[in-house]
Amino acid sequence: MNIAFACPKCDRTVQIELSDNTSQLACSHCGYILNAAAGAVEQGEVHRCRVCGGHDLFVRKDFSQRLGVTIVVIGFIASSVTWYFHLVAATFGILFATALIDVVLYLCVGNLLQCYACRSEYRGVADLEQHEPFDLEVHERHRQQAARLAESAKQSNAADKVI
Repeated sequence: MNIAFACPKCDRTVQIELSDNTSQLACSHCGYILNAAAGAVEQGEVHRCRVCGGHDLFVRKDFSQRLGVTIVVIGFIASSVTWYFHLVAATFGILFATALIDVVLYLCVGNLLQCYACRSEYRGVADLEQHEPFDLEVHERHRQQAARLAESAKQSNAADKVI
């Protein structure tokens, strides 16, 4: 199993091969050492995030969302151009080809486990069925909490400057 996470110090993506007894995660870019949450991974199963210790994890496809949106946008633009020139068969051919590419990618690409809080990604995880798919309510809870913490830090920094 491996993990990809953003280094808290340099904010660059770090990818590390992970085992059950890994106690520290080291950034390969800046050398920052992060103490991994104990007991988060047992026998290849992830119970909570090794990076932040959070319990909220979800399963998603291991595919770049940007690439997926790019494929759809290219299909939309190409079909719009052919529609403008009244090439109905070509328009529907492009739309069906785009949908076919999407279905093939969906069937061929595997899954990964991702943390809501720190966005760490776990690949090669055993027993993904025990985790739920993405839940917008849980995501929004974590997003709102991060926004409140950032606002609180901003206010405390402003108060420190006044004093």
